[in-house]
Amino acid sequence: MVSLILVNGLTLGSMFALLAIGFSLVFGVARIMNMSHTAFYMVASFMIFSGVNYLKLSLLTASILAILLTAALGMLCYKLLFDRIKEHETAVMIISLALAILFQEICLLFFGGHLRSIPPFVKGSFEILECRITYQQAFTFMTVFIVIGGMYLLLLKTRLGLAIKAVAQDREIANLMGIDVSRICMIITGLSAGLAGLAACLLAPIYMIEPHRWLQSLVMILAVVVLGGLGSIKGSIIAAFILGLSESAVIFLIPGGSFLRGSISLSVMIAVILIRPEGLFGVKFEEERL
Repeated sequence: MVSLILVNGLTLGSMFALLAIGFSLVFGVARIMNMSHTAFYMVASFMIFSGVNYLKLSLLTASILAILLTAALGMLCYKLLFDRIKEHETAVMIISLALAILFQEICLLFFGGHLRSIPPFVKGSFEILECRITYQQAFTFMTVFIVIGGMYLLLLKTRLGLAIKAVAQDREIANLMGIDVSRICMIITGLSAGLAGLAACLLAPIYMIEPHRWLQSLVMILAVVVLGGLGSIKGSIIAAFILGLSESAVIFLIPGGSFLRGSISLSVMIAVILIRPEGLFGVKFEEERL
C-alpha cells in the first residue's frame, strides 16, 4: 500500500510540478496570473492526439511539434493580449480565463466531450516491493527531475537566466540596464506554455484527456503555487509533491477518496495560509523572487 501511494503520489506530483513551475515563472517575472495556463496543457494533449491519430505522425514527432506549437501559441497570446493590459491584474485574469474557455470550446467542437487516450512512449512495466510501475511512469519521473535541474541551470548559469532574474526582482532597474522587459516576459510566457506542452507529452499517456480537464488541473495548480508561495519555483516544486502524495494517500486510504482528493489538497492549502499567509516559501520582499 505504501509503495502504491508513493508511486501514484510521485506521478501526480510530477504533473503538478511541471505545470506549477510554468505558472510560477509567469507570475514571478511577468506578474501575470495566467488562468489559461492549464488550458495550454489541454491544447497540447489534443495536438498530440491529432498528430498520432489523424496525421499519422510518430508519437515523438507529434510530441515535439506539440511542445513547439504550444510555446509559440503562448508567446502569441502574450503579444496580442497580455502585453497590452499587463499592468491591470484583474483584466489579465479575466482575459486569460476567457482564453481558456475559448480553447475548451474549440476542443469540444472538434473532439467532443469524450475521454481520449494517447499511447505511452515506453510500454511495459516492472515491479518493486509488489508494486507495479509502468515504464511510462518511470520515464516521467526522470524527465521531470531533469527538467527541474535544467530550469535551475537556465536561471543561474545563462545570460538569459540572469536577465529573467533581473526582471523578476526589479523591472525598472532591468529596463535601465538595457534589458528588453517585454521581450523577456514574452519568452517566459512561451517557456511556460512549452512546459505545459511537455507535461502533456509525459502525462497524457497516463491520464485520459478531455476538454474540461484543464479546470480541475487549474484548481490544483493554484493550490500548489499558493501553498508553495506565489512566484517561488522551489516552493512550487516542493508543494507539488506534497499535494501529490496527499492526494494519493487520500485515494488509497479513505473509502471513496477519489471524490475527496481535491478537497483535501485545498484544505491543506487553506491550513497553511492561515498559519503562514505567504505560503511555505513565499516572498516578503520583491528582491527575493525566484
